[in-house]
Amino acid sequence: MAGNPKPLVIGVGELLWDLLPCGKQPGGAPANFAYNARELGADSLVVSRVGDDPLGREILGHLAGLGLRTDGISTDPTVPTGTVAVSLDPQGKPGYTIQEPSAWDFIEAREDILREAARADAVCFGTLAQRNPVARGAIQAVLRATPPGALRIFDVNLRQHFWSRELIVESLQLASVFKLNEEELPLVAGALGVTGDESSVLRQIVGRFNLRTLALTKGASGSVLLAGETLVSQGVSRQTVMDTVGAGDAFTAALAMGLLRGCTLPDVQRVATEVAGYVSSCSGATPTLPQRLRAAFDFDHHNALDPVSKP
Repeated sequence: MAGNPKPLVIGVGELLWDLLPCGKQPGGAPANFAYNARELGADSLVVSRVGDDPLGREILGHLAGLGLRTDGISTDPTVPTGTVAVSLDPQGKPGYTIQEPSAWDFIEAREDILREAARADAVCFGTLAQRNPVARGAIQAVLRATPPGALRIFDVNLRQHFWSRELIVESLQLASVFKLNEEELPLVAGALGVTGDESSVLRQIVGRFNLRTLALTKGASGSVLLAGETLVSQGVSRQTVMDTVGAGDAFTAALAMGLLRGCTLPDVQRVATEVAGYVSSCSGATPTLPQRLRAAFDFDHHNALDPVSKP
């Protein structure tokens, strides 16, 4: 990435308003991912769809204000902008009630979007936005348009009943990086018919789908990264948790940027853990990251996370 200080990173999928107890916040895993990747130095493009309504216009203005590119977001004349009612348990863990249908169910793979995909360094996608065949076809077209060396990051994001074994298999076949959490692991393993202890299950998934990297996040217990034969595990320090909305997306964004920068697996994991932890300490999914984290993958300047090394 030395000749390209700002890699092009695309988040494709749902774009919506999270209706939190404290008020509404713009959300959707792909947009959260794109935002945090931008905070870490990427040129970030969101590919989605909103309604021709006040909520759609407001979220477009908000994303533009955050510095995100919105030229990949189309407007639906009849279907409303998506909303998700979010409730938090005493530990700050979110539960979701997802509106159906939503404008993002009808994402378009326009020619200009496919041209951007053809020069992308990383694309992140999940299962939720593929619940509708229209959006599913568009998302998979974007993935197939990417260069062979691009990171195609499947952040599974299982929500309610909006997933299937077929969808997981299709998505893994298109992916080069897979991210899931500890609650999703047994569901994915069951869907794939994979058994064994945690390490064995992760290695079987990586081997079956020829994945470059797999990331398993485990909440307060930290995370596990697997690439080739290298498996690294890291815990998290005790910290105040405001809510965990968007923390996993922030981890995925840091994972992507670290891999693109060619950092070692332990260094990628260290930064991703710090970034996710900071987002958990804030309300909402898109807080401004502190400078020491924003500079973590900036090789032109010394940064606070010194273990991150130039490839």
